[in-house]
Amino acid sequence: MQWFVWSLATAGKFFEGMIVFMQGVGLPLIAREFMLTDLDKGLVTAATLAGILCGALLLGGLADRLGRKPVFIGEMVLLLVALLVAAASPNPSVLIGSLFVIGLALGADYPTAHLVISESIPAAIRGRLVLGAFSFQAIGAVLGTAIAAVVLSSSASLDAWRIFFLVPVVPVAAVIWGRLFLPESSHWLYSQGFPERAEQQLRKLLNRQTLTLAKVDRLKEIRRDQRSHDVMKLFRGKYLRSTILASVPWFLQDLSTYGIGIFTPVIITLAFGGQVHENTVAALIQNDVVAARGTALIDVGFLVGIAVAIVLADRWGRIPLQVTGFIGCAVGLALAGLGGSGSSGNLPLIVAGFALFQFMTNFGPNATTYLLAGELFPTKIRGLGAGFAAASGKVGAVLTAFFFPTLLKDWGTGTLLSVLVLTSLLGAAVTWIYRIEPMGRDMEAL
Repeated sequence: MQWFVWSLATAGKFFEGMIVFMQGVGLPLIAREFMLTDLDKGLVTAATLAGILCGALLLGGLADRLGRKPVFIGEMVLLLVALLVAAASPNPSVLIGSLFVIGLALGADYPTAHLVISESIPAAIRGRLVLGAFSFQAIGAVLGTAIAAVVLSSSASLDAWRIFFLVPVVPVAAVIWGRLFLPESSHWLYSQGFPERAEQQLRKLLNRQTLTLAKVDRLKEIRRDQRSHDVMKLFRGKYLRSTILASVPWFLQDLSTYGIGIFTPVIITLAFGGQVHENTVAALIQNDVVAARGTALIDVGFLVGIAVAIVLADRWGRIPLQVTGFIGCAVGLALAGLGGSGSSGNLPLIVAGFALFQFMTNFGPNATTYLLAGELFPTKIRGLGAGFAAASGKVGAVLTAFFFPTLLKDWGTGTLLSVLVLTSLLGAAVTWIYRIEPMGRDMEAL
């Protein structure tokens, strides 16, 4: 049952990686079909990320009130409906609205999936399995860009982007069905004052029919703290340090991760000397195919980085990985900036810089910010704290997605990447100053 819980918890990250990165590949086709301006492009790319922000902040906290399982199932139902609407969108307004709802569903999964895993897995291997689930974001990104390249190669229609939203529909439906059979979190049930139900669900999780919980008198403490869902608790007393460590580095990391991830196809096309705004549909699609293939190649660094993080998370610890990763991101972005754009002669340096960035961000902050957010808060506000941290990250992602097209045009690749180098170094500094190391520690002891 524990492996079943883990496997179903990987789905949200997988779908996020697939949908967001396929959307980046499909952006030129969407822009041509709906004749989007630069502002419209910013809205399309930012809609999903804005939804993730709101979903993590507003829906993630529901897992502390309603329980982990209802939110875990409901988010996938919401995702399924939104994907179908996006695929059939008749105009930009409907598309943007459906992308926002897709983001809501994916945002709710950020804290909920982490809680479901971390409250079901022993502390000694918690880091590896949480990051193992998170790695499916990278798998989804690589698979999504590869599928996009295949679809574009076999279709010369502007409508090809609609297929991108239909690809995940059947897997999402399968995940909904599987999550119906999961147990509720015994941590959550006990924190709500239901020790008997907690005992029952723990027996289901561990397949031990004679299991009993130790008698600990925590019910008075639970009843005293009826305002456990107040978001301001995150900024008072002992929780403030955890909130800063969980949210600020995530914000700084997402500025670069989503900006580079979403717009790598555009930058790669420019590096090849291609013109994104070709006069013919065939030329536009050809440029998009080249961009998708280049992006898929670079995203391999995504997979290698997260694989190394899984191996080291419960050996080195979260903080060393995050600091080292941020510094490595800065080096990769600096290399890509030196490569410039618009000249194929600089392409090896650009690809090497982006590949190093993808490796280091997943070796470090892209993985560890997610891991830390679900470990630094007590059960009664764990969903709220993890959701706030994820939402903070998505503020950075939304800002990047909305302004990146304009800044890329006005500033150029080199200047923009230089700014992201500075944000990466700042992320390393904040992590070290506010460090808390959860490696190997019991969830309640933290």
